[in-house]
Amino acid sequence: MDTGVSGGGDEKAEFDPSEITYVSYGGEHHLPLIMNLVDQELSEPYSIFTYRYFVYLWPQLSFLAFHKEKCVGTVVCKMGEHRSTYRGYIAMLVVVKPYRGKGIATELVSRSIRVMQESGCEEVTLEAEVTNKGALALYGRLGFIRAKRLFRYYLNGVDAFRLKLLFPQPYIHPSLLMEAHEDSIRRSSSDTIEVSH
Repeated sequence: MDTGVSGGGDEKAEFDPSEITYVSYGGEHHLPLIMNLVDQELSEPYSIFTYRYFVYLWPQLSFLAFHKEKCVGTVVCKMGEHRSTYRGYIAMLVVVKPYRGKGIATELVSRSIRVMQESGCEEVTLEAEVTNKGALALYGRLGFIRAKRLFRYYLNGVDAFRLKLLFPQPYIHPSLLMEAHEDSIRRSSSDTIEVSH
């Protein structure tokens, strides 16, 4: 889908990062805020059904950022089975231009990624326009790699990169693997029943 975190020429808002409040999607009253931000900032048009698909099925993966009473950023995600893996997907990420460059997008994405990882996802993917330097830099800092280039992916004809973040598998010391292997051999040999004729 799309991310709106590129550098912008709009005047920067003056605020302290500690003034930003982050909340999980809390119900229907948050939906117009998300839709308004995405419609303003992203190149792709989405129907209300698209938004509802994400926020109703995975409300725990959507977050909003507020400065005082104003909604200044949001992230919308999903997760589920994909081929042989359980993976997360970042569908939309927006921070309004005057508030960019202060870590809001990083915090929004990090919160979603944390929930995905705790929920058992093995990886997270997304698409970003190849021209969106801000988004590509942000995801690069978070450990995403460029897995594929998608030609003319967006309605405006711009190519996209599919980005992927792989979660490290839990490390098991080789000696523990050897013990487990030896233990399974011992068990299988003790299960063998000798039959006398």
